[in-house]
Parts: sequence; C-alpha cells; structure tokens
Amino acid sequence: MTNFHGTTILAVRHKGKIAVAGDGQVTLGSTIIKHHAKKVRRIYNDKIIVGFAGATADALNLFDRLEKKLERFNGNLTRAAVELAKDWRTDKYLRRLEAIMIAVDESKIFLISGNGDVIEPDEGYISIGSGSVGAQAAATALLNHTDLDARGIVEESMKIACSMCVYTNDSVTIEEL
Repeated sequence: MTNFHGTTILAVRHKGKIAVAGDGQVTLGSTIIKHHAKKVRRIYNDKIIVGFAGATADALNLFDRLEKKLERFNGNLTRAAVELAKDWRTDKYLRRLEAIMIAVDESKIFLISGNGDVIEPDEGYISIGSGSVGAQAAATALLNHTDLDARGIVEESMKIACSMCVYTNDSVTIEEL
C-alpha cells in the first residue's frame, strides 16, 4: 500500500503575536490528490492552534485527544501536551498513529510526537514535515534580517518551502493568536 507523504507546518512567535501556517497538498505516492487540505486549525475555544504532518485520520484523532486533555486540565497546554505524549507513547493503539503535531497557545509552542516528545524550541519558531528544513531556515533568516511580523514571516517562509519541497504547495492556511 502506498503511503501518504509530507507537508509543511511552521509556527513563529514574534513581536507579541504567533502565527501557524500549513500547506494544503496531499499526495499519494507520486500523485497529488488534494490541493487545499486544512492541516492547521483552532481547538479549545479558539485558544490553541494545532498543525499536523502525517496521516489525516491519525492527526484528527490526536486533535480530539488533545482537546479532551485541555478540557481536563483547564486549558493548560503544557500539562495537556505531556499527558497526550505519555498516552501516545504507552497506549498500544495510539503508538501506531502516524502523525506529528505542533500545538501553540499565547505563551507556548510545542512539538508533540508519538515517541513521547514534547519539545519547546529554544527560539520562537519550529517546523515539521517534509518541507520543514526550508521553512525553518527561511523563518530564521527573516526573523534576523527583516521587520516582518509573525504572519509575514510564515507567509514568506512557506513560499520558500513550497519552492523547494515537492510535497509542499502554495495553498497555505494561516491561523494567528
């Protein structure tokens, strides 16, 4: 069976704002089967933005589970992310999920994975997916050498990523806090 490949998700905190962008391309093998998928969305009363790379059904399952954890822990993203990662790593069913996600609130950015990772980047940005290296490199340069705001940085960085990665397109969804 052919696997679904790639995406690019980029989160940037800059000048008191945070922006999360994700491309819309879905591929099956070497064929593009969808151009406008929405891989970035708001959860928990629009206070948390999440983006995913990987299998869509798996990611939607994880979004639901993260939102339940957020409800359980009164919106505490750190606690919810740690508890989700623990479940993801130890549960026989969840371990098989093929996705990785970024979750952000007003003060935190986390990468959450099935390996039990809950990583908060040292800098105010992080990227996942097949185009993540290009997107993160572009964001680094733009943060250090322009006056763009967070939205402008993710917009320009995603343009660069889609020019480099065949699994990333220019149909970009951006959510901001």
